[in-house]
Amino acid sequence: MVEHRRTLDFKIAFAIGLGTMIAAGIFSLSGTAVAAIGSSAVVAFVLAAVVAGLTAASYSEFASIYAENGGGYLFSTRTFEHETLVYAVGAMLFLGYTGTTAFYLATMDEWFVRFILPDSLHFLPHGTTGVVAAVLLGTLNARGTEESGTFQLLVTGAKVAVLVAFVAGAFTFRGPTVAMDTFTTRFTADAVGIVTIAALAFITFFGFSAIAASAGEIIEPRKTVPRAIAASIVTVTVLYAFVIVAMVNSPVPAEVIAQEGETAMGRVAAGFLGPLGRSLIVAGAVFSMVSASNASVLAASGIGSLMGRQGQAPRPFARIHTRYGTPFWSVMATTATIVAMIVVFIGLFPAEGGIVPVDLTVTLPAVGPLTLTELGLTTLTGFATLNLLLPLSVVNAALVYSRRRFPDLERGFRVPGVPAVPVLGILANVALVTNLPVKGVVVGLALVLVMLAAYLVWGGAPGVEELFERVVPPSGPVGAGAVDVAEREAADEEPAGDRHRILVAVARPERAPQYTHLAATLGRLRSDDPLVQVVTVTHIPDQTPWETVEDTARRRTERIESSLADADVDADYTVEGHICQDVAFDIVQTARDDDADLILMGYPEEHTRIAEEVEYTAPCGVLFASGVSDPDTSVVNIGAGGGPHHLDLLPLIERMGQEGSELHVINVTPEGGQGRPENAETTISRLSGAPTVEVQNVAATSIAEGLVRTAAENGGVLVIGATRTRRLRRWVFGSTPDRVIELAKGADLPVLVYASPRGVHGPIEDYVYPVYRALTGRRRGPADESDSSTAAESRSN
Repeated sequence: MVEHRRTLDFKIAFAIGLGTMIAAGIFSLSGTAVAAIGSSAVVAFVLAAVVAGLTAASYSEFASIYAENGGGYLFSTRTFEHETLVYAVGAMLFLGYTGTTAFYLATMDEWFVRFILPDSLHFLPHGTTGVVAAVLLGTLNARGTEESGTFQLLVTGAKVAVLVAFVAGAFTFRGPTVAMDTFTTRFTADAVGIVTIAALAFITFFGFSAIAASAGEIIEPRKTVPRAIAASIVTVTVLYAFVIVAMVNSPVPAEVIAQEGETAMGRVAAGFLGPLGRSLIVAGAVFSMVSASNASVLAASGIGSLMGRQGQAPRPFARIHTRYGTPFWSVMATTATIVAMIVVFIGLFPAEGGIVPVDLTVTLPAVGPLTLTELGLTTLTGFATLNLLLPLSVVNAALVYSRRRFPDLERGFRVPGVPAVPVLGILANVALVTNLPVKGVVVGLALVLVMLAAYLVWGGAPGVEELFERVVPPSGPVGAGAVDVAEREAADEEPAGDRHRILVAVARPERAPQYTHLAATLGRLRSDDPLVQVVTVTHIPDQTPWETVEDTARRRTERIESSLADADVDADYTVEGHICQDVAFDIVQTARDDDADLILMGYPEEHTRIAEEVEYTAPCGVLFASGVSDPDTSVVNIGAGGGPHHLDLLPLIERMGQEGSELHVINVTPEGGQGRPENAETTISRLSGAPTVEVQNVAATSIAEGLVRTAAENGGVLVIGATRTRRLRRWVFGSTPDRVIELAKGADLPVLVYASPRGVHGPIEDYVYPVYRALTGRRRGPADESDSSTAAESRSN
C-alpha cells in the first residue's frame, strides 16, 4: 500500500483553526451580545475561549497520541470499551457538527435576505439560500472538491483582513481615545447575561477541533497540533475583543442593533465605512460562513464514515466512492441532516411562528411551558452547542481515564495538572449547558435519546477490524521479476502500492494457478509491471472462536503458495490468507484497502450471494471466471452486447486485440422470441483500435445458445458483460450471462463475465431499466440489423 504523506505544516494547521473559528459566531452573535450586555460581551467571549481551551488541552494530548483523523469520536473509541457510550459521543458530535453548519448557513440566509436578495425575492421561505448552499456544499464534498492548504491560508487571511478593516473603521470614526473611553463605560454586572452569551459563543471557538480532526494530515502532529490549537484560540479571542470594542462604538443606536439581531454587524459597518464598507463586511460574512460550513461538513462526514467502519452507523457510510475517493453516503447523510435542520428550525418552525399551523406546547418541571413549534436560530444554536459540550465533557473524562488505563502510553504532549484541568473542563462545559436556551437543550436531548434507543434496538454491527483477520499476511511480492519493495523504492521505481493490482479471490486452492496466470495475462495488458494479489478467505461462523480455523486458513494458504511455486507465474504475486465472518465483505474491503484495479474470482457454483455482493459493491471491475482450465487468450469471443457492463469491458478487449488476440464479435439474432437482439455497431466502433475484428452474424434459438455455439466453434474464451435485468429477475449476472455459463459447461467453453463498478446510480438503474425496457418493448428493428450488418462487413474486411 502507498504510505500516507502528511502535507500540512504549522501555518496551515493554524489557518484551519483560525478560519473555522471566524464564522457565523462573530458576525451574528456580536450584535446580539452587545445589545444584551454591552462591553461585557468581551468577558463572555473570553470566558467561552477559556472553557474551550480546557477541552482543547485534552484534544491536544490525544492528538499527540493518535495522530489520525477522527477527533473526539476517535479518542473515545481508543479509550473506552463501552460501545453505547462511544456511540453516544459519535452521534452527538455528528449532530453538533451538522447543527453548527445549519446555524452557519441559516445565519447566512438572514444576511442574504437583509442585504443581498432583491425585494422581489423576499417571498421565498426562510432558509431557502441556506438549503441551497447546503446542497451545493454536499455536492462539492461528495465529488472530492476541497480546499487545499494554500487556499485555506489565503481564505483565512481574507477573513482576518475584513475584520481588521471593520475594527480600523471604528477607531478611525471615533478616534482611539474616544473609542476606548466609550468601551470602558459600557460594562455591565449582569453575571447571568455574561454566562448566557458565553454559552452561545462557545460554538464560535469549537474550530479548534478541526485541527485535531486533521491530525492525520499534519506534519509532526505531536508538536504542531497543540501549538496550532493554542495559537488559534488566542488569536481569535484577541480579534473578537476588538470587534466587540468596535460594535460598542457603533453610531447605530443600541435599540436598532438589538432589532437587527444577527445582521447588526452589517448595519454597523455601514455607519463606520459607508455602503462600500457594508458590502465588504457582508461579503466577508457570507464567505466566512460558507467556508466554515465546508469544514464542518468535512468533519461530520468524517465522523459518519468512521462510525460506519466501527459498525455504529450503516456500513455504506464507510464506503469510499470509486471515482471521487470520498465517503459519498456519509456526505449525503450529513447534507440531508443539515437541510432537515434548516427546514425544521428556520423554515417550518421559526421563532416568530411558521407556515405550519401547529401549536405544540409542553410543560416541563422546573421549566414551565415550552412551545416546541417556535424554534428559530437561537434554539438551533443551543441545540448545536449542547451536542458539542456534552461529548467534549466525555473527552475530558477520557483523558483522566486514559492516564490511568494506559500509564505507559507515549504522549507527545501532556496536559499539566491532570486530573484537575480536565475535571475543571467538565464542570465548565456543564455550567455552559445550564445556560443554553432551554428549547435547544430539550430538542437536543430528545433527539439524542431517540437515536440512542434506535441504536440499542439495532444492536450495531461488527467493526471492519472485527469482521476479518489476515492470518497469513502477504510476504511478497514473489515471482519471475519480483524485486524487494525497499530496493524498488531505493531505485526510484514505482512502489508496490502504485502498481496495477489485480486481486484474485481463490476459494479452491487447486484453481489458484489458472486464475493467477489469467490475472497476470490481463495485468500485462494494462501495465508492464502488474502485481497479482492472491487472497483466500476461510469463512468463520458467528460466535465461533477465531483460533478454531486459523490452522485451516494457514494450510489453505500454504497449498496455494506451493502450487504457485510450481506454476512458473510470469508476474509478481503475493499470497495471503484471511479469516472472515462475511467472505464477500472481506474481498470488497481488501480491494478498497489495497486499491485494487480489478477483482478476479470464480463463478459462484454454490454461494451466489457472495458473488452478488462483490458484484454490486466492489470499488473496481470484477471478472468472474467459469471453466477456465487453460487461461489462453489467443482467441477472444465477445457478444454484440449493449449496456454499461459490456461497454466498460470493451477497452480490455481492444487491448487484447492490439496485443495479438484474434477477436470475434458474435451478433446473434434470436428466433422464436427468445430474447432481444442488440445493435453491434457500437461494439464494433469501440474496438476500432484493434488491427482485426471478425464479426459473425448468426441466428439461434436464443442469444445464449448462439454465443456458446459460435464461440465453441471458434475456440478460445467467451467474454461477456453482466446485464441490467439481473436484480428484478434474481439472476446472478442477468438472464443471458447465466444461461451462457450453463450451456458453456456442456461445450467445455471457458467464460468470463465482467461487472463494472456502477457507483451510486448503478443500483437505481438496475431496477429502473427492466421496467423501462418492458414498457417500451425495446428491441432492434430491421433497419438496425441492416446497419449492423454493413458495419460488420466493413470491419471484417
